[in-house]
Amino acid sequence: MDLAKSVFQVHGVDENGRILVRRQLRRSQLLAFFEKRPRCLIGMEACAGAHDWGRRLRELGHDVRLMPPSYVKPYVKRGKTDAADAAAICEAVTRPSMRFVAIKSEACSSVLVVHRTRDFLVRQRTQIGNAIRAHMTEFGIVAAKGAQNVDRLKEQLDRLPEAAQLPVSLLFDQLAETDKRIDRLTDEIEEAFKQNETSQRLATIPGVGILSATIIAATTPDVDNFDCARDYAAWLGLTPKPHSTGGKQKVGRISKMGNRYIRRLLYLGAIAQIMLRYRLKREPGADWLSSMLIRKKTKVAAIALAHRMARTIFAVLRDGSRYRPQATA
Repeated sequence: MDLAKSVFQVHGVDENGRILVRRQLRRSQLLAFFEKRPRCLIGMEACAGAHDWGRRLRELGHDVRLMPPSYVKPYVKRGKTDAADAAAICEAVTRPSMRFVAIKSEACSSVLVVHRTRDFLVRQRTQIGNAIRAHMTEFGIVAAKGAQNVDRLKEQLDRLPEAAQLPVSLLFDQLAETDKRIDRLTDEIEEAFKQNETSQRLATIPGVGILSATIIAATTPDVDNFDCARDYAAWLGLTPKPHSTGGKQKVGRISKMGNRYIRRLLYLGAIAQIMLRYRLKREPGADWLSSMLIRKKTKVAAIALAHRMARTIFAVLRDGSRYRPQATA
């Protein structure tokens, strides 16, 4: 089934591949159509609204499977039409090697909305801060780098010409209001963290904080879809992108596939661990991170550490246990 906002295209075949259904449905007709159908396998692309439709169709007794759109695209034979897309989805969902996306519950989707809204407001806060800096720089008023230094510019607001004071003061008001909204959403995430046992177990991993733990628990509560820890790291885009031919192995940079938000949080957690080590001025030891920092640049080492963190997260989710640091000699 090819999804859209108002019009849906259904393409159905039997076990022999013979076409049984090929029709277009309106939004109000979709559930009534599948209520009259016997239990069947329904394939859809993982896009906006797919998880909601997946939950509804499962309640009707159907087997619903979601697929990444990039995995379905190779099965489109020719042209770009809803009918061709639905036929490609129908072909892709029956492939034994196809990888599927787990249907999220309403609770998990709610946590994702909180995280995405907070991330959106954080970006807005950065934009407002940059706008304030730019406007005040036009009059020779500057401040040090960092979001924490933007508020110091407010003390010099009276140095601006009278005509410029009103618009810049409105930006400061918007910045303060955005900070309050971010704090409210942060409190919501912290409350969800306290009520989720999986998040609390994930937070025992060094470099994994409340934000990372809650979003991972909401996105990947079940790791049975991954064969090994490396597959999970690859899903997050933290593994090298291979380009090999003719027996010549060539490994490039990380693929940057999958969930960018989780990958960024893991990278920031890795950077925090490295900066803490630098701040404490620890002597280089025999552990893995010390040897990596000696051989590689800091950002490269942070990516490698984020990859190890992803593997540890996989183990904690798979075993249902807390993180246990390995003893070092």
